[in-house]
Amino acid sequence: MAISLPAMPAVGQTASPLQQAVNSPLTLALVIQEAEARYPAIRAAQEQQESARDAIGVAKTAYLPRADMLWQANRATTNKTNIAPMSQGIVSIPDTPARVATGHSDWNTLTGILLAWQPFDFGVRHAQVGVAKFAYESARHATDLTRLDVASAAAGAYLDVVAARQTVDVQQANVDRMEAFAKTVHVLVDNTLRPGADASQADAQLAMARTQLIQAQTQEQVRLEALANFLQVPSQLIVIDGKDVLGAPPAAALNEAPIQDHPQAEQLAALLNQQKEQLQLLSRSYVPAFTLYGSASGLGAGLSSAASPAFLGGTSGLAPTELNWMTAFQVTFPAFQIFTIHSQKEQQKAQVLSTQSSYRQVLGDLTAQEKQARALLDGAQRIAANTPVEVSAAQDSERQQQARYKSGLATVVEVSAANAALAQAEGDDALAHVNVWRGFAGVAEAQGDLTPLLQLLNKQP
Repeated sequence: MAISLPAMPAVGQTASPLQQAVNSPLTLALVIQEAEARYPAIRAAQEQQESARDAIGVAKTAYLPRADMLWQANRATTNKTNIAPMSQGIVSIPDTPARVATGHSDWNTLTGILLAWQPFDFGVRHAQVGVAKFAYESARHATDLTRLDVASAAAGAYLDVVAARQTVDVQQANVDRMEAFAKTVHVLVDNTLRPGADASQADAQLAMARTQLIQAQTQEQVRLEALANFLQVPSQLIVIDGKDVLGAPPAAALNEAPIQDHPQAEQLAALLNQQKEQLQLLSRSYVPAFTLYGSASGLGAGLSSAASPAFLGGTSGLAPTELNWMTAFQVTFPAFQIFTIHSQKEQQKAQVLSTQSSYRQVLGDLTAQEKQARALLDGAQRIAANTPVEVSAAQDSERQQQARYKSGLATVVEVSAANAALAQAEGDDALAHVNVWRGFAGVAEAQGDLTPLLQLLNKQP
């Protein structure tokens, strides 16, 4: 496939293999590589994977102490002897006796830090990190599955285009034969050696052949658009030759692979582990919470601290004058949370059982899919071995019918039938090798890894 790209890479960027393949064949292996690099669904899955990776870091931050810092300044009237702050939960405020309310106002300042840390939690945070890790594993295998789906679909699109082009060539050859035959019939009719009906029948068969050619050309364009979508390039820039999949395919078979290694199975296994870890997290939720607190603060007020406080005026109160510290150890226990946690655990157990059943079903489905793919590959290989015999016989039949018609021993219908049989045989033969590669691709997809397919392609001459 020769291709011309609409734009070159920006300065400092390396040209992709597709951009380097200008005026050179685009192979099945390159189609797979470029689809994996360009198709947006893979990038979306990769971003989801990165989001899940970052969630692990978020879960690990629960081990760190929490630090809340505050600085506040206000000016207000007050009937307290020192300070009238706005509500907050970080700096403790002394409760002093009230004084007579006045219309005067003063500056009040408070600043401080409150530290909170759980020295142990009976494995709650460890379980939270475990849940995040298995969520990342699930997202990673989901990316692998998306990449497999896109690469397999792109490979199928490439083979579809090659097959459609072969069909066009076969139909064009059929049209050429029918045109030559129609001219022969018209010459015989013009010389009154054949009835006029023969010319009409020959023209009808020629028109049918041209219709089939148009249909094949339409299918080729449709397949080309699908391939262009996977490569993210305009279809008019793509020209196919498909030589890498038109030669005799290798006789080697793809080795069997453990079905548990398929990305779909691995994704579901990771999801199952995540749900089990969530169940462990719930089991560790009904425990006391031990929290160590530490606080340091400073207070400033625009009032004197005398028995009869007076307004100091100016900027008094803008800087802290009284410093305080505090440490505390707190134990809390959600006694009646046991009923809620019990219901949540039962719900989570049902989710685990459901996912286990889905996992077993996926393994069975993937095993059946691989067996079906191998059966299709075997059938395609046997057909590829038989189509040369079919073509040879059809060619002999078509030549004999042409000779019999010229000798007056056959009708136009018989010659047309022989031409149709030859076109069918040529089409079967043209698609036989492509279908063998389609079979290899199907087996590799069922196994969850296209690497063996690419290795077979690399062995091609």
